[in-house]
Amino acid sequence: MADRLRFLPAGADALLVELDDLETTLTLLDRLLAAGPEEVKELVPAARTVMIRFDPLATNRPAIEEFVARIDLSMRSARQGETFDIPVTYDGEDLGDVAELLGWSVEELIRRHTEATYTVAFTGFAPGFAYMTCDDPAFDVPRRKAPRVRIPAGSVAIAGKFGGIYPTDSPGGWQLLGKTPVRMWDTARPRAALLAPGDRVRFRDMAKGALVPASVPEPQADAAPPAEGLRVIRADRPALYQDLGRPGRADQGVSESGALDRAALREANLCVGNPRDAAAIEVTFGGFALRADRPVTLALTGAPCPLEIRTAGGRAVSAPFARPFALDAGDELTLGVPSEGMRSYLALRGGFLVEPVLGSASTDTLAKIGPPAIAMDDVLVPANGPACAVDPHRPEPKHLPRAEESVSLDVVLGPRTDWFTDKGVQTFLSQDWEVTAESSRVGVRLSGCAALERRDAAELPSEGTALGSIQVPHSGQPVLFLADHPLTGGYPVIGVVATHHLDLAGQIPIGARIRFNPIAAFDPHVKDTDR
Repeated sequence: MADRLRFLPAGADALLVELDDLETTLTLLDRLLAAGPEEVKELVPAARTVMIRFDPLATNRPAIEEFVARIDLSMRSARQGETFDIPVTYDGEDLGDVAELLGWSVEELIRRHTEATYTVAFTGFAPGFAYMTCDDPAFDVPRRKAPRVRIPAGSVAIAGKFGGIYPTDSPGGWQLLGKTPVRMWDTARPRAALLAPGDRVRFRDMAKGALVPASVPEPQADAAPPAEGLRVIRADRPALYQDLGRPGRADQGVSESGALDRAALREANLCVGNPRDAAAIEVTFGGFALRADRPVTLALTGAPCPLEIRTAGGRAVSAPFARPFALDAGDELTLGVPSEGMRSYLALRGGFLVEPVLGSASTDTLAKIGPPAIAMDDVLVPANGPACAVDPHRPEPKHLPRAEESVSLDVVLGPRTDWFTDKGVQTFLSQDWEVTAESSRVGVRLSGCAALERRDAAELPSEGTALGSIQVPHSGQPVLFLADHPLTGGYPVIGVVATHHLDLAGQIPIGARIRFNPIAAFDPHVKDTDR
């Protein structure tokens, strides 16, 4: 029987290849990893799809489709790995609901879960999160109608025909059976992710004496905090080190992360003569202050906070926004609440001394990768790196949205627009969506007067999600994925915010409204290929 490929747009620089089954999907992945076009930047495999991110300046969607359509998928991939026994305390919040859905008692659910063997098919959602298939076909349950805002690390869960273990505290819509003390992701290990594709997992009930396997040695205690540098004397909300992220690590379940407003980050660095990709501090909604212990040059861009310098002599003066300014030893800088936008970027001439993780100084709040959040009494150490001459004639900063304003975002419809009724699509494009207080660097949670109407309540197998994806859970209230979004998700994506509006999306404050404007991708038509 010929393989059927379906190509679906996933924004301006990505597409989804939909296949018949998991086996064919993994075969396509292996072929692309072995001999894919050099213009391909990243591959994200999932249950029945491979998301292909490409460089739109070097190729286009039809060229990628043509290449994929020529690949011979008749020789299936075979993967083998290790076997792990994972101890579980079966006390999950959804244990009773799952048993009822399957028509079993809780005792039978636990028995069958521990008798089954799970095999890792692919990784995604978050670092260390392994999607596992089960040899007991009866394990097939829907996700929750609305995802939880926080699921504890170590939670053992199922959704659809997959099982998984949450490696860190994170949002999620899977059904919770219990928890394990075994760490799924640990950068102190030679292989940070415990599970890799091909590995097999058997769950063991700790109530019946299952033992926790010996762990790796605990990492050495952190060195004493630095005593010299710029001391943080106010942090109403945790501030974060951010650069341009860690692209190309989807094979480890790691998303790109990085600054939500990349243009503002680059501009802050240009203001002080740093490389454009140097790490700066991302401050959300102001309320941040520091004291210098030496002469330094700084610049703030992004959301325009009032900037006050209180000199060592007690005099208060204003500092310019989006321009370089100096502090002397003993001076204090305070960032007020921005009048527009959400996130400001504070750059230091010569850069901050911050240890990169997986090649980046960015803090990924979902994956828990990168430097810890910056809090009061922390000391920011100057790196004293090389810096260039500064152009004093920087462009005027752009206007950013205010809480009471409506913002238009261009969006490329798809890949799963056809999962919604015509009325649902029309509601998505015609209705104002309010940004709610549950929004974060992971995603902007939206609320509209009318929920989006789906064609049916079917479960979507987990698939890759691009930056800017607008995912719609069963509640019909969308979530716009930002830089710390999961690599894969199990709710349909009705559209993806255009690349040129991603920075703007990261600056829309709580209480503002969003209106989505549809634009065409490289090829606006979904294409089916039979071979």
